[in-house]
Amino acid sequence: MDATTSGTPTIQYHNIPDQPITTIVATQLPTFQRQLRHCFGDSSPGEFPLSANPSIVLHVLTSCSLYPQDLAKLEATCSFFKKPANFAPDFDLSLSELAALDMCQKRAIFKPMTTEQQQDLKQRCGGSWKLVLRFLMAGEACCRREKSQAIAGPGHSIAVTSKGVVYSFGSNSSGQLGHGTTKEEWQPRPIRALQGIRIIQATVATGRTMLISDFGQVYAFGKDSFGEAENGIQGSKMVTAPQLVESLKNIFVVQAAIGNFFTAVLSREGRVYTFSWGSDGKLCHHTDPNDVEPRPLLGALEHMPVVQIAAGFCYLLCLVCQPSGMSVYSVGCGLGGKLGHGSKTDEKYPRLIEQFQVLNLQPKVVAAGAWHAAVVGQDGRICTWGWGRCGCLGHGNEECESVPKVVEELRDVKAVHVATGDYTTFVVADNGDVYSFGCGESASLGHNPENNEQGDMHANVLSPKLVSSMKEINEKVVQISLTNSIYWNAHTFALTESGKLYAFGAGDKGQLGVELGANHTERGKPERLDIDLG
Repeated sequence: MDATTSGTPTIQYHNIPDQPITTIVATQLPTFQRQLRHCFGDSSPGEFPLSANPSIVLHVLTSCSLYPQDLAKLEATCSFFKKPANFAPDFDLSLSELAALDMCQKRAIFKPMTTEQQQDLKQRCGGSWKLVLRFLMAGEACCRREKSQAIAGPGHSIAVTSKGVVYSFGSNSSGQLGHGTTKEEWQPRPIRALQGIRIIQATVATGRTMLISDFGQVYAFGKDSFGEAENGIQGSKMVTAPQLVESLKNIFVVQAAIGNFFTAVLSREGRVYTFSWGSDGKLCHHTDPNDVEPRPLLGALEHMPVVQIAAGFCYLLCLVCQPSGMSVYSVGCGLGGKLGHGSKTDEKYPRLIEQFQVLNLQPKVVAAGAWHAAVVGQDGRICTWGWGRCGCLGHGNEECESVPKVVEELRDVKAVHVATGDYTTFVVADNGDVYSFGCGESASLGHNPENNEQGDMHANVLSPKLVSSMKEINEKVVQISLTNSIYWNAHTFALTESGKLYAFGAGDKGQLGVELGANHTERGKPERLDIDLG
């Protein structure tokens, strides 16, 4: 995360105004100032009292939870923070490196790692604990890891509390709710079989649910298939209760994403593995569609740490954390230009989307809709590309874009989150405002008719439009989730900072968590669910 956009003020060291490092170093202090700061006899000019107590300084650095960029600035402005601190576990580490390591140790996915695994991750991230910390924090920021979340799936829904308790509701024809039955649920119901297991991530597809525990274990239920999620011949077998995925037992998984023809998982070390859709080498390997073994995503990303994955109908996006900054790679079907390379050709191996360098934009969050994609930049800009049907790219038309393009109408909005579905896009601003554009079917955009005409809330929206109904709830929205399927009517969830969950859109299967009135199949106005995820 960028310290300048994190909400945590950057510390002003020695009250030095912003200026080049060379200028700071070259500036000569007046004699009387040097004498005043020369506190320890033979110690070097520029020392300060706390330098005699580095353990106190280390405690302050760690307890303040500084960002990696702040720790790097400390090293750049004062040699005290750069020289070896002579502390265990590594006497050669500087105070800023020790502080970064200490903050890494507080992360749930880092703490259980062996020393060897931690060192391997350090090398994979670029050889610095500050870079490891940035990698971990980037994953937390874009995936709501270990935080409450809601997933609006195709006909069914999943909600995860901040304590890792999972609720499910909606369609259950394949047992995808995990309650041991195939009965629909119109009210959020906790999955009893997961009692005692803390879930930190969830993902869904048609008739299928995957959950990830804080120990990196993956539980799946519903259609027993890693491919052909929508209506293929695979998945005829049903699993109606959470079942541990045996083939992933030796991989500590932190995120999963399900496309129509494949499933992808991300390990805590930032490695990507895929299942299925390899018969023609679309994802680097040649495998049978029924294959249940995870295959490493080969090519450019084999030695790069990935912090987030996002799956569309037939393609995969990977957000990568490198010492030089954040970048996005894409692989899969290129129809409509949704891979972002300026063409419509397929890519069998991950390929860097170079347009972000042209735009001078550091990606922070990626989202893969069925046929289009979006990115939030560190500076709050939003880029979209791919199929432009129904105005889902927000550029005021329905044209395709084969490279990422900044959404000009949101230039004055600092975005922190983006969600994409089937020709639909939502953007959340840093102040909690919500904007939506694209396909208006099922009233899933949240734009209520002002003149009581039913047709208004189903209209397509070609440019970003403020969802005024969300402002009326007087709650800051932190996450949006919407149905990402071309075969199901869409619904949308809005999760607030306090843990309240609001829903609107299609509700014919109970996926909104409430029973609708007679002859009603959808809801145009956000309504709060009787569940607290905080």
